[in-house]
Amino acid sequence: MNLRPIKRWLPALVAGGIVLTAFAVRAADLTVFAAASLTDCLKRIAADYEQQTGRKVVFNFGASSALDRQIEEGAPADIFFSADEAKMDDLEKHGRLLSGTRKSRLSNALVIVVAADSPLPLHSATDLARPEIKRIALADPKIVPAGIYSREYLAQHGLWQNVEPKVVPTENVRAALAAVESGNVEAGMVYKTDAAISRKVKVACEIAPQDGPPISYPMAVLKEAKDPPAAKAFLDYLDGPEAARVFERYGFIIRR
Repeated sequence: MNLRPIKRWLPALVAGGIVLTAFAVRAADLTVFAAASLTDCLKRIAADYEQQTGRKVVFNFGASSALDRQIEEGAPADIFFSADEAKMDDLEKHGRLLSGTRKSRLSNALVIVVAADSPLPLHSATDLARPEIKRIALADPKIVPAGIYSREYLAQHGLWQNVEPKVVPTENVRAALAAVESGNVEAGMVYKTDAAISRKVKVACEIAPQDGPPISYPMAVLKEAKDPPAAKAFLDYLDGPEAARVFERYGFIIRR
């Protein structure tokens, strides 16, 4: 077994939340690269799946842009679950997807959050331009889906020019949430599903899905999957009713 690609990507995979030794790579049934916003629900789904089938699923969670880059450079993965269509388009363009397996599974909504004890009068996106709001955490609006969606919304409403100087870009959407939780910024824009898992923030403003940019989470089996039938089986499970109930419990919108 050639361990060079594994050794090359071990630091990134450890940072993403999984530890892959040579033995673990052989023993694990599936390796899923998934957007950071999917962390909690996918862990729950994988636990249910393993109990039912005995198949182990390990994850590398991070910004979809970073995961896309890792896959392009040869990181071992069986499934990619992105937070936007553009990153999946990139992999498909380069022939990285197993034909016929791509599906847009989920949607989400954007919210503006502040610390749970914040007294700031923030009731709409327009209030982000107020002088008392000095720092706003966004997942990197140049490359990370949550930040790109946020930038698009603010630009559509003529707010980006005033808000951009206040933006503190973060590695991914969970890092933006953490910045608000820690008090390092006055506000942040994250997914509704991320805000729901934190007791340290409160939603100051929710952007209705129909008023924001279309948010789409596609998933697909990768052409280099080590066990395509097993990867397809888990993808089918993610597309099924049991997984749908978990996604909805965590606040995601099922795309039909």
